[in-house]
Amino acid sequence: MHNLPQTVIQESRVEQQTIDTFAREANRIVGSDQVSANPADLLANSRDYWPVNNIWMIEGRVPALPQLVVWPGNTEEISALLKLATKLKVPVTPYGEGSGTLGGAIPIKGGVSLDLKRMNHLLEIDEESLMVRVESGLNGALYEELLNHAGYTGGHFPQSLRCSSIGGWLACRAAGQFSTRYGKIEDIAVSLEAVLPDGTIFSGRSVPRTATGPRLDHLLIGSEGIFGVITSATLRIWPLPEKRHLISYTFADLKGALECIRLIMRTGARPAVVRLYDAQETGNHFPELGDQRCALILLIEGTAKIIAAEAEVIDDLAIASGAVDCGPEHVEHWLEKRFNISVASMLFQKGAVLDTIEVSTNWHNAHSTYLAMQKSLLAVEGTMLASGHYSHVYPDGAGLYMTVVGFPGSDKLAFYKRIWQAAMEACLAQGAAISHHHGIGLHRGQWMHEEHGSGLSVLKKIKKALDPENIMNPGKLGLEEGKLWQK
Repeated sequence: MHNLPQTVIQESRVEQQTIDTFAREANRIVGSDQVSANPADLLANSRDYWPVNNIWMIEGRVPALPQLVVWPGNTEEISALLKLATKLKVPVTPYGEGSGTLGGAIPIKGGVSLDLKRMNHLLEIDEESLMVRVESGLNGALYEELLNHAGYTGGHFPQSLRCSSIGGWLACRAAGQFSTRYGKIEDIAVSLEAVLPDGTIFSGRSVPRTATGPRLDHLLIGSEGIFGVITSATLRIWPLPEKRHLISYTFADLKGALECIRLIMRTGARPAVVRLYDAQETGNHFPELGDQRCALILLIEGTAKIIAAEAEVIDDLAIASGAVDCGPEHVEHWLEKRFNISVASMLFQKGAVLDTIEVSTNWHNAHSTYLAMQKSLLAVEGTMLASGHYSHVYPDGAGLYMTVVGFPGSDKLAFYKRIWQAAMEACLAQGAAISHHHGIGLHRGQWMHEEHGSGLSVLKKIKKALDPENIMNPGKLGLEEGKLWQK
């Protein structure tokens, strides 16, 4: 721990003698230059983008630290490392690029951070069947760039595109900004290769679908590292779109705009981007539109003739719903700024506590969930802003994305817990799901029992069967109670 900051929620650590034994064997497996106990490396793999990390970092503390960082170069090395970890009972936390927002990459029980950045290759493009095979450590933006050079798109554009990895997308069951057309990561994934805690390597079939029993490889989508390590994936790809059509509208109120979107989705139209902002966020993101109406931006892309038909269908329904056509420039503005988080950084530096809380709703509770969560968040003392937008839509519902900002004074952690408690209680009371695309990690695991009921015990049984020594990312997905981080 020399030259390292104090830890806050480090629940346990492995005896140093055991770590030394692991390190010697790991040197043999991956090479001594791919194993490190250097303080800088441990610190780099101690956290993700969970806002609580920022509070602690300013105070000179970190949530928890690994005791060793290992960079494997291939699936066989990961298999050998997990066999070793199981034998020695050393916790292993898979690490992509640390872009998660809920503490999923924090090694609360120490052990080894298994960093996958060396496994960053695009292995093969199947142009005939529109599939690509890729290693899980490849950066998202680089992945899309490589596909674009070959004339294709991966269709997956999370806000974390530039600081996330393929494996991270799969592990947290991510959804990108263009998901209405291309699907979420579970729709894009054809098959996975993975390594289980006992070192078993297995992979699914790279075919459109199978009826050969449950897809065991797909069990790892959304598993956040608790069952094993995703090493590569076969993903669907699409030819680069022939044309794009950008359009925006404003509506008098949020409820009417939601009803218009619901009707659009019933027609079979599938614009790539559909984002509806409440009046407050409209004023913040598109100040020229003011803060009295709700903005809807749409991006349609693909074959020109299909785009023309979709644009006509959408425009007819929007105008019939009382919308005002605001042209393409607001969508262009969104495209330019969609990866920019500088405002959040500035607010945090000024003492704010802020977070985004995304949930999943059906159409019948899409609006009521927004109202309930906003009311609950504003009722927490210190909250200055609670606004929302709908970032993903489907024929059966929408993903609601709430933003909350507060200036609570000195007790920032207590305020953070209060806003999340208020948000989750309101969400569950409305019958919405507690996460749409950010996943569970450490923090959101506190509400997994309310979310799943008896289903959580089934998940625990699967975990016990695959990982009897509980070495894989312990403490995550709500499978065990955090001793040092609770509601």
